[in-house]
Amino acid sequence: MAIYIIVAAIAYLLGSIPFGYILLRVFRGEDVRQHGSGNIGATNVARKAPGLGIATLVLDALKGYAAVAVGMQLANVSLTHTGITGTREQVEAVLRAQGASIQGAYLVAAIAAVFAILGHVFPIWLKFKGGKGAATGVGAFVALAPKAVLVVLVIFAVLVAVFRYISLGSIVATAAFPVCAWLLYRNQASPAVFAAMVAAAAIIILKHQQNIRRLLAGTEQRFELKHRTEH
Repeated sequence: MAIYIIVAAIAYLLGSIPFGYILLRVFRGEDVRQHGSGNIGATNVARKAPGLGIATLVLDALKGYAAVAVGMQLANVSLTHTGITGTREQVEAVLRAQGASIQGAYLVAAIAAVFAILGHVFPIWLKFKGGKGAATGVGAFVALAPKAVLVVLVIFAVLVAVFRYISLGSIVATAAFPVCAWLLYRNQASPAVFAAMVAAAAIIILKHQQNIRRLLAGTEQRFELKHRTEH
C-alpha cells in the first residue's frame, strides 16, 4: 500500500508543475491565465507565443512520461527487493503466489498516470486551477502503453482528417485508449489497471466539456489549413 501512496504523491507533484505558466511568466512577463481561455496548457500559451506553446506541449508530455517512468522504477525496485532469493523468474513466481505479480507493478504505473494528469488539471501551486491534461496524458500513456498510443494516434488522425475537429479526435482517441491498452497488454493488465486507465481518460474528457457542448451545438471551430492566395 505504501508504494501506491508514494508513487501517487510523486506523480501528482510532477504533474502539477505548471510549465505553461512558468514559461510565459519568465520569457514574456505575462500571466497565461489572464489571456484567451485562461488555460495553462500549450494551446493557450501558443496564442501569446507559438514557440513557448510548443515548449509547453513537450514539457507537459515529458512530465506525464516521467511520472509513469518513476512509478515503474519504484515498482520494479519493490519487486526485486523483497528478501526473496533466486532468479527473477523465481522471485516473480513467489510474488504471484502472494498476490503481488507484475500486474501489481503495472497498476502502480497506471496510478502514476492518473495522478500526473490530476496534478496538471488541479495544480497545488496555482490554487488547483490548471489545464485539460491532454499533453500530460499523452506522455503518461506513451510510458504506460506505447502500442496503444500508436493505435489511438491513428484514430485521432483519421477523425481530424474526416471531420476536421481536433477536439473530436482528441476526445474519441482518449476514450479509446483504455480499451486499446487492455487488448494489447492483457498479460500486464488487470481489472484494477483498466479502471485506473479509464479514470485517467475520464479526467481528460471531462475537462473538454465546453468542446463537447460546442460539438453538439455545431459551433466548434474546424481545423483548416490556410493557403496563401496569389494575386
